[in-house]
Amino acid sequence: MTGTREILVVAHAQRADTVAAARRVIVALAAAGAHPVLPSDDELLRAAIGEVGPIATLGVDVTVDDIELAIVLGGDGTILRAAELVRAGTAPILGINMGHVGFLAEIEADVIDDAMRRVIARDYDVEERMTLTVAVVDTTGEVIYETWALNEATVEKASRERMMEVVIEIDSRPLSSFGCDGVVISTPTGSTAYNFSAGGPVIWPTVEAIAVVPLSAHALFAKPLVVGPEATVAIDVLARTDGTGILWCDGRRSHDLPPGARVVARRSPVPVRLARLHPAPFTDRLVRKFQLPVTGWRGPSTSSGDSVGGSGDSAGDSPA
Repeated sequence: MTGTREILVVAHAQRADTVAAARRVIVALAAAGAHPVLPSDDELLRAAIGEVGPIATLGVDVTVDDIELAIVLGGDGTILRAAELVRAGTAPILGINMGHVGFLAEIEADVIDDAMRRVIARDYDVEERMTLTVAVVDTTGEVIYETWALNEATVEKASRERMMEVVIEIDSRPLSSFGCDGVVISTPTGSTAYNFSAGGPVIWPTVEAIAVVPLSAHALFAKPLVVGPEATVAIDVLARTDGTGILWCDGRRSHDLPPGARVVARRSPVPVRLARLHPAPFTDRLVRKFQLPVTGWRGPSTSSGDSVGGSGDSAGDSPA
């Protein structure tokens, strides 16, 4: 460690509002005596921010182990990029939403100044999210590719006009075989991402589990599955598949899958750490981010016995 407070700032350099927000963050950090740090490949952002004083470079001036916190300005894609950057360290990630849904983000851009005060005071909680370790095995049994995923690992067909044939295996036992467009293997964090769009279940972050969701399967039994967090999920791409497949992890890292390849996913021992300024029920986050209709909600009633420790006087309030 360097003995100073090194704060990584990750932002999308091609949006003017995001660049302006990143500048505010960097100025606030420097004014408080912390050292702002930018990724080594962010020369475009550095140029867009302009002269704001010294800014260190990750991997050149400081190591990932030196980073105290990563502040991310952008949507979920930018947060996933930041998770890659700090993967080898222990820094938590604080997401400031500059995108659309921004499900992984903790706050919106209009409260940046308050967020910076709390960052300087170290006034935040850290929440750990499980991740997946993912390996591709060839027909000889050799591991030819390894990576990880915070949201999901997806086995997909490479050709739009062709179907891929797979066998799903859970804990070394075959479960089902069918033709499909692919299979999504998701963490609870990723359950509101591709898994959600594919018809998989939303999994509360406090529930440690892995979801397995076939994509457009040509089969009678190809429903979404939820397995335990210590389960090993394997997808065999059958050799008779007409064409190749592709593995995507978090939509950022990919590897081609020839017929006969095997993708194995299991829980990783290394979580992603998220900084939380406003711990709140996950239900409220779902309602707010997806703008779910809750009109008519009366709240828990002590007379009906469905309230634990509540006063029963919250009728008419909205969780959003």
